[in-house]
Amino acid sequence: MTESRADRRSNSEAGSGAERVYQELLDRVGEAAPRPRLEPTRRLLNLLGDPQDSFPFIHVTGTNGKTSTSRIAESILRAHGLRTGLLTSPHLVRMNERIVIDGEPISDETLVRNWEDIRPYLGMVDAELAAAGEEPITYFEALTALAFASFADAPVDAAVIEVGMGGEWDSTNVGNGQVAVFTPIALDHMHRLGNTIAKIATTKAGIIKPGARVVSSKQTEEAMAAIGQATAMNDATLAVEGSDFELLSSTVAVGGQVISVRGLAAEYSDLFLPLFGDHQAINATVAIAAVESFLGGGTQPIDARVLAEGIASAASPGRLQILGTQPTVIIDAAHNPHGATALAASLRKYFDFSELALVMGILSDKDAHGIVDALVPLADRVNITQSHSDRAIPSEELGDRVEEWAQGAELSEFPTLDDALSDARAWAADAPGRAVLVTGSITLIGEAIELATEQGWKL
Repeated sequence: MTESRADRRSNSEAGSGAERVYQELLDRVGEAAPRPRLEPTRRLLNLLGDPQDSFPFIHVTGTNGKTSTSRIAESILRAHGLRTGLLTSPHLVRMNERIVIDGEPISDETLVRNWEDIRPYLGMVDAELAAAGEEPITYFEALTALAFASFADAPVDAAVIEVGMGGEWDSTNVGNGQVAVFTPIALDHMHRLGNTIAKIATTKAGIIKPGARVVSSKQTEEAMAAIGQATAMNDATLAVEGSDFELLSSTVAVGGQVISVRGLAAEYSDLFLPLFGDHQAINATVAIAAVESFLGGGTQPIDARVLAEGIASAASPGRLQILGTQPTVIIDAAHNPHGATALAASLRKYFDFSELALVMGILSDKDAHGIVDALVPLADRVNITQSHSDRAIPSEELGDRVEEWAQGAELSEFPTLDDALSDARAWAADAPGRAVLVTGSITLIGEAIELATEQGWKL
């Protein structure tokens, strides 16, 4: 079917409108500086008719694995026949990726329409905050309201909501998640959440609501204590990986892995998961327990065919994703030592390269030393660069640090990702068995996706 001029004009206008929405969000206080408050978001949503109360949802927090766990859980719910909403962050290329309705990123047209609906109320709350001497609604507060309003407008039957940062004062916490999910908690965002696992876990445990069902991956003793205390205070129930449910086995397969899981209500065998990495098998295990808790209180098994379809349909862009071939280029969003360690282990197990070029850029608020220690020893060639983010460590500065921390590494510095990636791909194409890994920050892999698309080598 050909596209008419009117259709092309309409699509173009919707696209430019979506870019305008994104720019209006960017003009607000950014995500790197969230405000520890909930009342402005509550006030905005109240003016909108409390859309967050129009559907039940699974609320997901943690340090690593949140997005993948959220995506897998949403895929299972959708296979179950539910119309779903999914909120994740950050995006890789376009903001639309964050708000997913029934498995598809929100369309430009719907995004613009819903933004126009909430904009007058944003102005009202901004004015109220200004009168009280407070800062206006932030980027993420506005985005949260937009997502909840979009899900209510769709409407969705159920949603999976990933926190932006922390939990207790994250703007997504204005809703009442029936299931609270905790992926592994580690040190990250310490300037906002605290400098110990216990403090970070306490903040994240703030998503637990009275009577909720809590599902957690294995945690450190400090993190588990905080989750357990919050569970008890809220008269909630707690299911923990390893005791209440567990991954029974994982076998490497073409395009991913085959897993067997002991869930809360049943055992599920030989599920094909099209994601690489042992950590993804754990994320899938947690997602299964979360959906069991959501659909049947943890006592009703998920239909085997439904679960197989949901797991097989799961995707997690930017997580051990093969971006291109000839030569092979892999991207991964690892941006803290815990994630980098999991990435290193997965590369050894799931891929068979003779040599690897590492293209790395890291943001200034991250533990660069820990990331470098985990990943540089895997590489035969290291290309240091930076993304366009104003938080990126300049390539020259990061190169100096890496040279100090990883003495003996074959190291080059490039001011742009385009240069660093082009060099790495040329090197990898020069001999069989070579590959390229791009990692270190989410902004960097988002730019890698854009470059691969523009240059015509993206899968």
